[in-house]
Amino acid sequence: MSRFLRIALLTVGLMIACLASRAFAATTEKLYQARTIVTGQGEVNRQIGFKDCLDRVLVRVSGDRRLLKKPEMAELRDKAGSFVDSFRYHDRLEGIPIHDEQGTHDRPHDLTCLYKPDVIDKVLASLGSRPWLGERPTLTVFLTAEQGARHFALSAEEERGKTMRESFVNAAGPTLMHVVFPTAAQLGDLDDEALRVADMARLDRLARQAGGARALAGSIIWSDKELGWIADWRLGDHGKTYRWQVRGVSFDEAFRVAIGGVAQILSGNGEP
Repeated sequence: MSRFLRIALLTVGLMIACLASRAFAATTEKLYQARTIVTGQGEVNRQIGFKDCLDRVLVRVSGDRRLLKKPEMAELRDKAGSFVDSFRYHDRLEGIPIHDEQGTHDRPHDLTCLYKPDVIDKVLASLGSRPWLGERPTLTVFLTAEQGARHFALSAEEERGKTMRESFVNAAGPTLMHVVFPTAAQLGDLDDEALRVADMARLDRLARQAGGARALAGSIIWSDKELGWIADWRLGDHGKTYRWQVRGVSFDEAFRVAIGGVAQILSGNGEP
């Protein structure tokens, strides 16, 4: 094999690997399952867990959080266990001996529910929805934060944003999306003020340099009046910039709303 051909193949391989890191095709097994936390393995708490898992899997598969507010969901939740194909538990305190009067029935467990695709697809159809089977993108998050006199642009290295980065990763997980953050060097001259007004096309280009498929831009501002954060989000898709907002929430909820809005847009379920 010639040296030129080896270099060409290596280049193609690197391009494929790079693209693979920016978008992930959800496998059927990962897509049609949900996990929640319950206390012990008793029947009462299991049924509560089944209801929560049903909510989670419907949003996970469809990408549409609005389904949970539909009146039909009340009846579906009442028979949530009938949609479960199989389930398993994992003791969250595994390896920690039982102490005092705490028994195994009191210990927190992860309850994972697995579903058959045709069952969940029929439930979605009954709600006027459908599966979102497209690739789940890696989002490069461009975020500015302001609390009183403190303000900064979130980067991969910014120490003040460590818990925010962790929270964003947790928010993206249930939808099978991934998030990355630009380095300070990649942000360049884009400080927190410039990021708020930056063109989405420019941010999309920077997003790819940071390892993502597209940019999610946002700002969170602490409000004493709202007793929480005011969060504004932007996403560009097919030449259109979508905007949505949430007020008076924790930053954990602000990031869940951000990811939920992206999923709603990219799944074809309209504007957030």
